[in-house]
Amino acid sequence: MIRLQVALAARYLWGRKLRTFLTTLAIVFGTLVIFGMNILLPSMLKAFQSNILAASGQVDVTVTLKTGEAFSAAVMNRLHTVAGIRAMAGSLSRTINIPDGYFGRRSGITALTLTGIDPRSAPTLRNYPIKEGRFLRAGDTTSAVIASSLADSLGLKVGDKLHLPTTEGDVHLKVVGLLPARALPGNEEVLVTLTEAQKLLDLDGRINTIEINLDAANTAQREAAQKAIQAALGSDYTLGGLSSGTEILASMQIGQIAMNLFGFLALFMGGFIIFNTFRTVVAERRHDMGMLRALGASRGTIIGLILTEGFLQGALGTLIGMVLGYLMGALILKFLQPTLTMFLHVQMGMPVVQPWLVVLTIASGIGVTLLAGLWPAFSASRVTPLEALRPSISETIQRTAVAGAAAGAVMLVLAAIGLASGVLSLAALGGLLFIVGIVLVAPALVKPIASVFSRLLGLALARDGAGILAQSNLIRQPSRSAITASTTMVGLAIIVGLGGMVWSVSGGFLKVLERSLGSDYLIIPPSVGMWKSNVGAGEDLSNRLRATPGVGVVSSMRFATASANGTAVSLLGIDPATYPKVASLTFQAGDPKTAYAALDKERSLIANGLFVAQAGLHVGDVVRLSTPTGDKPYRIIAIAGDYLNAKVTTAYISQTYLEKDFRKDEDILFQINLAPGADATRVEAKLRKILADYPQFKLLSGRSYIEENKQIFNAVFVFYFVLLGVLAAPSLIALLNTLAIGVIERTREIGMLRAIGATRRQVRRMVIAESLLLAGIGTAFGLLAGLYLGYVMVLGLSVTGIPVVYVFPYAGLVAAIAAGLIFGVLAALIPARQAAGMEIVRALRYE
Repeated sequence: MIRLQVALAARYLWGRKLRTFLTTLAIVFGTLVIFGMNILLPSMLKAFQSNILAASGQVDVTVTLKTGEAFSAAVMNRLHTVAGIRAMAGSLSRTINIPDGYFGRRSGITALTLTGIDPRSAPTLRNYPIKEGRFLRAGDTTSAVIASSLADSLGLKVGDKLHLPTTEGDVHLKVVGLLPARALPGNEEVLVTLTEAQKLLDLDGRINTIEINLDAANTAQREAAQKAIQAALGSDYTLGGLSSGTEILASMQIGQIAMNLFGFLALFMGGFIIFNTFRTVVAERRHDMGMLRALGASRGTIIGLILTEGFLQGALGTLIGMVLGYLMGALILKFLQPTLTMFLHVQMGMPVVQPWLVVLTIASGIGVTLLAGLWPAFSASRVTPLEALRPSISETIQRTAVAGAAAGAVMLVLAAIGLASGVLSLAALGGLLFIVGIVLVAPALVKPIASVFSRLLGLALARDGAGILAQSNLIRQPSRSAITASTTMVGLAIIVGLGGMVWSVSGGFLKVLERSLGSDYLIIPPSVGMWKSNVGAGEDLSNRLRATPGVGVVSSMRFATASANGTAVSLLGIDPATYPKVASLTFQAGDPKTAYAALDKERSLIANGLFVAQAGLHVGDVVRLSTPTGDKPYRIIAIAGDYLNAKVTTAYISQTYLEKDFRKDEDILFQINLAPGADATRVEAKLRKILADYPQFKLLSGRSYIEENKQIFNAVFVFYFVLLGVLAAPSLIALLNTLAIGVIERTREIGMLRAIGATRRQVRRMVIAESLLLAGIGTAFGLLAGLYLGYVMVLGLSVTGIPVVYVFPYAGLVAAIAAGLIFGVLAALIPARQAAGMEIVRALRYE
């Protein structure tokens, strides 16, 4: 029986090649997006881990602070009494972003790792095979050991000077030894003595890594030693890989969630297409199924036949989608490689495909197909042989449509209540109810909407009664027309909804941009927003800037990392007295004057929206931040954010407490306002002369930097609009599929029209008119659903603390209407040509 069902299903699908291709293509779109986008994060995680392992070296245990910050070297004293430790050494390692052109355009060096080691204890853990020259000595001050591969890239040899940007300014280190070429992934390493690194990085007495080798070879003894190390250090320290890139990975995860949403929406529309196709298949093959039932086929046989067709299409579409998704993921990773190398300093390997992704994609692709065919399959199985031989089942369809319309009306009312509540969860649930409600109500609205649109269409295009014929074709099968229009509705609703979100976010972020970067000048590091790898400057630079004639106000920003309530958070240290004079945070809760004044008086912080949303916090709550000196309580006094840190969990504290609790007094960004009446040209020349000693910084005009970020901002949204175009493609497939099926189903009818005198041009016009009517109905529904979805999306963003205010998407509405009409014309091209090209005799003989 199974073989018979498979044979019949395969024969039917092969006999309807165009329909099979279009239906399968809908599944391909959804699975392609899901599979392709979920390759990205695991591949990047693997690349991060490879670089972290390369940095940590071949040792038994690597100890770091959970936040990744430096800590007192005295922490190592806690481990002297731990049994099982053979050798131990502390080091201070820091990635240094290299400004563009610092080593020359051809060097290809975008970052280096400056590592301070103890020349006496470090060789007890690792082997440092000197290829030329000598190794570091305890008394060395400005000496360095580098790999021969780095020396070749920079054209250096033993005895030459290597210059680096540090917190002390541009320093020159004498190359005293060369190691073999670096073979592991990661940045090239510059080895200096620990005391020299602490001086260059302004971290006196601090380390950020403890490396340990154990005595025991027995697994149980090694595990016991590691537990003893953890117990001696406490829960603030991590044994294993270095804490790196947590903020970046969090942003990547948010992006992946958004991409998954695109994929599932594409599958959702694909389900509509398949559902509509199978409903039409059931109607078209009523006589065939009636004959099968009359010959003894059971209801299970009929259900199995239709579900087998769905399974074959779902399996084929999923397989093709996974292959194309893998290629898409690989191309995206290749496209991102230059950016990842420049900013994150990692090398990507082959795309990583995890087993759960394969299972999820197969379950989604085939599952959606089977679910979409389930209702039509059961509907077909309930048709008795006698009913199948009757000419129409319009009464049954009408009763079903009335019940569905009633249920849809109830859903629309509930959706309106959810929207009016202002509660995100209820509004989001209302969005789903709104879309489903429109789909259920749509069959009842097809006739009046088609009537209005057909009159308009008759005036514009469809003459000679073509508009009336197109209207009658839609009204004859209102459920099928509604499902097709609903697919168009979903695609256009996403365009309108995301368009509303994009314009709202754009308006909100541009205001934040103006407030955050409104100073006359900015002094920025190589990688803005990725503060951890930027080397700032000590107090000397800020003093020289303030002493410059013509400079009015100088405010700096400092950086540290911490965790609170299990959430990694970036801490930015600001001066509450000077920061409001050069810039402004955008506040969602709390009073700015009170908040700035409180920062220096107590341990308090201003949290951005992402931080409070992820950690479940509110104004007035007290959080315990992990610091190198232990957990410290900080009170949340306001919720606010700035442009550069809007996508990262961030908190703002005073520079006084950042230095007190985190031992950080390194300035990583400066904002400067000129004094009244100052000559900007002369002041700028003096500032550039000062910064010549600090090549890691770049001087920019505040206004030019704002314009540059606006261009980047607009470029990002172009990417989203490309995704919208990809996501809207299934709507075009749905229209094309329905029209092609309609032409096949009405072959004899079209033959009759041609026999009584209808020209090929009139038939072509009829199909185009029908397509435009379907597109018009879908567009009308899509505009309503899109406005609802856009408001819900903006509401969701505002709950997370992102400063957005809903903007009515006028341009989005125009784009949706244009897209709907274009879809209508494009979808009709092939079916119209197919219908107009029918031979009259063959069409009249079609069964």
